Amino acid sequence: MAATPLDAARAWAEFTDPAEPGQRLRVDLTWLTSRWRCLFLDGCPGIDADEPDAGCCTLGAHLTDADDLARVSAVVATLGPDEWELRDPGLAEGWTVDDEDGGVATRVLDGACILLNRPGFPAGPGCALHQRAVADGVAPLTTKPDVCWQLPVRRAYREVDQPDGTSYLEVTLTEYDRRAWGPGGHDLDWYCTNEPAAHTGADPVYVSLRAELVALVGAQAYAVLARLCADHLAAADALAAARAGPAGAAGGAVPVGPAGRELLPLLVHPATAGRRTTAG
Repeated sequence: MAATPLDAARAWAEFTDPAEPGQRLRVDLTWLTSRWRCLFLDGCPGIDADEPDAGCCTLGAHLTDADDLARVSAVVATLGPDEWELRDPGLAEGWTVDDEDGGVATRVLDGACILLNRPGFPAGPGCALHQRAVADGVAPLTTKPDVCWQLPVRRAYREVDQPDGTSYLEVTLTEYDRRAWGPGGHDLDWYCTNEPAAHTGADPVYVSLRAELVALVGAQAYAVLARLCADHLAAADALAAARAGPAGAAGGAVPVGPAGRELLPLLVHPATAGRRTTAG
């Protein structure tokens, strides 16, 4: 199945943040209701074909700020040799490097992030920080760099000026697609968010990534977001059933909706729709 276009139409919703009246949330319903799931260790070919077992960890992780660095550093300091395969070189030579923008990133060693345990390691392959979180029974977002646990959700900020001289902060939640990686994102050998192969999740993104979304926007805003997503899915299902006609509706009854109307492509993520079409 071919990757879906990056510029496919989408449905968006906006609402005032219940906890912060001075800012508005702009949420990508098409992405948040998609069936994307992470394929790491479950068929992910990796963003670098030469390092298929590294998933998207081949570039290392950029730490967003001093708080992010401090939080991750505290976890790294507690990792034992049975948890972190590259602990010796990580401690001896440092597990971070200064990036070209003056920030800090995790060091890349032998083709991938130094915190990535490779296949064959007794504790199993995968991020040592993620594995620590699972072992401790806590959310991985408490141990991993911000950029890692947020992926593939992209949060962006924009100050919006109104004609009357007032302004508000706009917080956008959308898909972290190839473009979000910068110009080099188009050169990745593979990337998951618009690939139908990765749209096989049991739950939509707004459910499967609930903890991450709450951390990004807060519990009150998430509650509104979740309601909008549920309503969006219900509308998409109703339109799909109406398009199929009475024979395709539950119990033979056409659900509420404009019978016979074409399903708008922006209601369902193209990769999710593509996967369903192929699977069906």
